[in-house]
Amino acid sequence: MKSPAAKKLFVMMVLEFFIWGAWLPLIWGYMGKDGLNFTELQVKAVGSAFAIASVVGIFFSNQFADRSFAAEKFMSFSHLVGGLAILGMYWAKDFPTFFGLMLVHSLLYVPTISVSNSIAFAHLKDAKKEFGLVRMGGTIGWILAAWPLFFVLDGKVGAEAVTASQNIFLISGLASLVLAGFSLILPHTPPKAAVTGESGFAWLRAVKFLSKPYLLVLFIVTFIDATIHNGYFILADGFLRSDVVGIEPKWIMPVMSIGQVAEILTMAVLGWFLSRMGWKTTMILGILGHAARFAVFAFMPQNQTMIILVQVLHGICYAFFFATLYIFIDAAFPKDVRSSAQGLFNLLVLGLGDLAAKWFFIPLQGKLTSPEGVVNYQELFLWPTGLSLGASVLLLVAFWPPKNLDAPAEVGH
Repeated sequence: MKSPAAKKLFVMMVLEFFIWGAWLPLIWGYMGKDGLNFTELQVKAVGSAFAIASVVGIFFSNQFADRSFAAEKFMSFSHLVGGLAILGMYWAKDFPTFFGLMLVHSLLYVPTISVSNSIAFAHLKDAKKEFGLVRMGGTIGWILAAWPLFFVLDGKVGAEAVTASQNIFLISGLASLVLAGFSLILPHTPPKAAVTGESGFAWLRAVKFLSKPYLLVLFIVTFIDATIHNGYFILADGFLRSDVVGIEPKWIMPVMSIGQVAEILTMAVLGWFLSRMGWKTTMILGILGHAARFAVFAFMPQNQTMIILVQVLHGICYAFFFATLYIFIDAAFPKDVRSSAQGLFNLLVLGLGDLAAKWFFIPLQGKLTSPEGVVNYQELFLWPTGLSLGASVLLLVAFWPPKNLDAPAEVGH
């Protein structure tokens, strides 16, 4: 990487996703009957905190990062307060306190995903070539947090497992405090004043850009792909441990983590592919990765080897679509609204896409489950396969971005 700040940006991404990876995989068991014994509705409420934060962040947090505060100071404050909130979850036992702290953490953490992207883009000389390498740090950070915790807890059951799981909040909170301090030595990224004659609300100006057909099409496709992407995590665990596939429960996470390793490798070469294939082809291949993976699930469920091998497509699914999406947003939107633009699309990736996946795939699986508990996996997985193909076709026929995105045309002139 040629950019002077690239190493710091890489470390920023490692810490950013280490925080998330430390608590997300294990919090569900901690809230279950052997732990806090929350009701199903209470667990869903905690799980919705990120979606709530993705909506609120557009109107407030990303607005502040674009208009009022230097991005690195915004990161430092958010991770300081958000880190203290998730640290408090170590001691929280009742639902109101636990949910309140998770909501505070989410409201402060979720916008930093967009802001960290904006900081990276502001200080990379060639985002197309370098962002994949920088963002690769995020995947490494997630693995560094999630994998050791998984193996430490392997074999523990009941109260012993719950007690050990409680440490995820200490680990995540301490990492957040470290990033709060580290953010102060990130390269200075000042806020941008509103363009003369335009709204002072960065989020409103970002939304106005959806009047451009190519951005509106990308917005719709992002929602579809985010729904499919989140649907994978909802459906895959039960499918892999089912009698049809027959993978032992202790190997579920390692099998699914094959996709994360592939993501690191794909991120490393994303710049090479993007410079040769362009925006559209790269993103279409990312979406088609979902179609191929779910097609294998649908038509070859008893071929355990293929089911395991096809997990490598996760790298293409994520890097070729989502990482490319973030690079594209930075190129397509003006500098004064880029954090809000990232937040606008993260509303789909982290919020509405996640909710849509739960509302669609969970009832669908229930509908396709017989009274004896047998799931019709072929019909189930044909739905995300079809949605992926439909999104790919929509992108192919209707997504025509301008050739030069370094100086996007202004809206309303």
